[in-house]
Amino acid sequence: MTAISHGRLYQQRNRADGFDEKAIAQLLCTPGQDFARTTAGRRVWIMRTSISTLTQAWMTLLLSNVLPSDHNSDLPLPKCQLVYAILTRMSVHVAQVIADAIYLFARMAPTRNLLDPEKSNRALGFPALVTGLCQSFGFQVTPSKVI
Repeated sequence: MTAISHGRLYQQRNRADGFDEKAIAQLLCTPGQDFARTTAGRRVWIMRTSISTLTQAWMTLLLSNVLPSDHNSDLPLPKCQLVYAILTRMSVHVAQVIADAIYLFARMAPTRNLLDPEKSNRALGFPALVTGLCQSFGFQVTPSKVI
């Protein structure tokens, strides 16, 4: 896969200078807010309380439909870059973003609930896709039945 097939989002991520994180913070955060940083000063995420209303709307849409996550209280740097790309009208190959997320989700090691080892702590990724695939293979799917 070449960077060109991924759209400008991937091209920007792959460049040596990458994204301008200060510009990302200015666009996505409320005035005076910035990324949370590691002890070494590296920007890692933006807390939900620091992002603008428009960014919160995009964050909710992305984390609910495009890039499911079981942790939605902040926006990690790669997802900040995606929201920034959308808001600045960069070319984003959405199908590739989703395919990459599915690949990473499928490769994640399962985690178990400490109180009940029979249960997983992971959220179900891409529930609409999973439900649709189950239905297409003849499984009975009802809204009241827990997957």
